[in-house]
Amino acid sequence: MELSHSFISCLAIFLSSILSLFVRQQILRKNQPPSPPTLPLIGHLHLLKEPLNQTLQSLSANYGDILLLRLGVRKALTVTSPSAVEECFTKNDIIFANRPRSISSKHFQL
Repeated sequence: MELSHSFISCLAIFLSSILSLFVRQQILRKNQPPSPPTLPLIGHLHLLKEPLNQTLQSLSANYGDILLLRLGVRKALTVTSPSAVEECFTKNDIIFANRPRSISSKHFQL
């Protein structure tokens, strides 16, 4: 009798934590741009093939001018429309200037 009550309470805690994680992910995804389906650890790396520019062009043709890609654990925003690029760099320039530094940014600095 005692064992069944503790088992039920542990099961209830486990199920409520899984449900809260699912709800939190749905809320976070609500305001994000469209994105192709991802794989758990590698994200969209399986979609990126040579030549990269044609791959990104086909993805933007399917999902729109603004596309969110997960490259491993990092998220990358791909913008292909000139008007959307202008809006990103004029209206949201402070947000883009304050983004976190990545390892690759050391190699791309001029």
